[in-house]
Amino acid sequence: MSLKNLGNVTYYNLNNEINIPVDGQIPLNKDQEALAAFIKENVTPNTKQFSSLRERFDFLLDNNYIERPFVEKYDFSFVEKLYDYLKEQNFHFKSFMAAYKFYAQYALKTDDNDFYLENFIDRAALNALYFADGDEKLAMDLADEIIHQRYQPATPSFLNAGRKRRGELVSCFLIQTTDNMNTIGRTINSALQLSRIGGGVGISLSNLRGAGDPIKGIEGAASGVVPVMKLLEDSFSYSNQLGQRQGAGVAYLSVFHPDIIQFLAAKKENADEKIRLKTLSLAVTVPDKFYELTEDNDDMYLFSPYDVEREYGTPFSYVDITKEYDNMVANDNIKKTKINARELEDEISKLQQESGYPYVINIDTANRDNPIDGKIIMSNLCSEIMQVQTPSVVNNEQKYDKLGIDVSCNLGSTNIVNLMASPDFGHSVEAMVRALTFVTDNSNIDVVPSIQHGNHLAHSIGLGAMGLHSFFAKNHMDYGSPASVEFTGVYFMLLNYWTLKASNEIARERQTTFHNFDKSDYADGSYFDKYVKNDFGTQSEEVKQLFDGIFIPSTEDWAELKAAVQKDGLYHQNRMAVAPNGSISYINDTTSSLHPIINRIEERQEKKIGKIYYPAPYLSNDTMPYYKSAYDIDMRKVINIYAAAQEHVDQSLSLTLFMRSTIATGTYEWKNGRTDKMTTRDLNILRHYAYNKGIKSIYYIRTFTDDQDEIGANQCESCVI
Repeated sequence: MSLKNLGNVTYYNLNNEINIPVDGQIPLNKDQEALAAFIKENVTPNTKQFSSLRERFDFLLDNNYIERPFVEKYDFSFVEKLYDYLKEQNFHFKSFMAAYKFYAQYALKTDDNDFYLENFIDRAALNALYFADGDEKLAMDLADEIIHQRYQPATPSFLNAGRKRRGELVSCFLIQTTDNMNTIGRTINSALQLSRIGGGVGISLSNLRGAGDPIKGIEGAASGVVPVMKLLEDSFSYSNQLGQRQGAGVAYLSVFHPDIIQFLAAKKENADEKIRLKTLSLAVTVPDKFYELTEDNDDMYLFSPYDVEREYGTPFSYVDITKEYDNMVANDNIKKTKINARELEDEISKLQQESGYPYVINIDTANRDNPIDGKIIMSNLCSEIMQVQTPSVVNNEQKYDKLGIDVSCNLGSTNIVNLMASPDFGHSVEAMVRALTFVTDNSNIDVVPSIQHGNHLAHSIGLGAMGLHSFFAKNHMDYGSPASVEFTGVYFMLLNYWTLKASNEIARERQTTFHNFDKSDYADGSYFDKYVKNDFGTQSEEVKQLFDGIFIPSTEDWAELKAAVQKDGLYHQNRMAVAPNGSISYINDTTSSLHPIINRIEERQEKKIGKIYYPAPYLSNDTMPYYKSAYDIDMRKVINIYAAAQEHVDQSLSLTLFMRSTIATGTYEWKNGRTDKMTTRDLNILRHYAYNKGIKSIYYIRTFTDDQDEIGANQCESCVI
């Protein structure tokens, strides 16, 4: 028997029986039966056996399955001690989907794919040993966090840790173009290289001159951004890891760029094939000025990036459009085009209804809240990474006259339900920060020097969270209720506090801070003022009980942390970001990210397998009333939850909005007396609401149509935790 010849198995049928009610009840026991059958029929007979742990490691090392250097940093007696501890924890998957996903996508297999070479304990052990880098105490701490599923490294880190033939530990990147052919060529090469190593790539095109701008004095010569987007899309399609996965990229453009209408039109279903973008994602950067113009129903001007750069001496992305708008309008040296702001806003909403795109980045909000010296100009493929960048200057030999700063994403996630049960919340977070620090310290993306340069200067990480709806349901809280919003704020305040503590401790140990720390709001102390002046701790009795036994920092504790950071600095330029979660949330037996569930029994179409059903975590008659579908929740409640978290997150959060084509009566008061169909007006109102709540980014708009289809339900496979 082998994985290629499983024979007659029962677990798929058992799992599918979950979808067949018995006496009006969901037969959740069928999921447990499917889990037991999967372990018995699939895992146990097809896992390669060894007589001892030593024999197993020798086999893996001698046959080039795992790297030797990190193992040899430990005495093997410690490795045995670590395994003894992990086995004592009696880990078991709680659902069929969790076990299936782990063994299908994460477990190391023999080269012929006939047998499994590891279980969850083995993967946890290799992650702990690898990220601890020879530190026995940290290895034990990380093993404790991972086996209890309080911490989940991002998919590329969790999957590749310790493997000899592995991909990169990071997998999401941000790069930018400047307005010349050399940089465009370098950008296309970077897209090819990053897609080859497994990356989802965000690319800012806002600096490129618009269609019709002059080239070497010839008016009308420039082709604009859309042809460059086509080149990038073809690059991602070509560089697809030997056909194993589709390359993934997103193009960013300012709403004040003169090509914005063509940019949006290229994604429409009826677009001409010469310009239509089938796989490249779209995102727009939106300054405050756009919201002001749409609220006042004013016309707006689109500005030539070529002229703006000549007038201001800096690329278009780095000009504060809100601040300079009136000056740019009055400047006759800047070519401009007038359109109606609300008409553009409607075009954005129409495309979101049709495709889920574009993502929306509230760029002034991001920069207003940015404690780092420099300017944020874009985000990543999943809209949660926001870090400062600087442009590069590339010469005719495709070499750098000036090496700028670009970004790689280094992510991990807390499991909210399990971290709330940690014996020491702060110690858990410190272990996670140290694991993420290993990844950033050992990431070396030399094929794109600007990304390598940015990572070496910033040491940035992104710790986030998953399982918020699980926590609410388990604790009988309605998603979006005042108590749930309060809980979210306190939880992320704690993550902020403890990641700052850990980063400060690492800076003190290494006597090193991130580049330009002395120019940051951390160094002058202003970042901490709101925490020193205001109590962000628990307020209601309900939330106080949830945090019973967990240390909540007082204003005095924040004042002490402020002094410590001003004295010794921070190692990490950025510390927190909340990404979307893919299959890894199933392995954690929790709901993904911070958003509500879609269905109490989720139906997933698995390649070559068919449908698999996944009951929401902790689903029972007791918790069922608290598992309301995202499509049936007022999206302002979701925005309020994300805003409570955003208050304490230095980067951003992947916020998806869920809409029905036909909206239930009473959901939104502005629908009263109007059509019950979703309109562009609904999306416009919600975007303005999110903007006014301090939301930095909106990821997909997912629409559940009247014919039971989903629009905008694409999964970001590159940046998922």
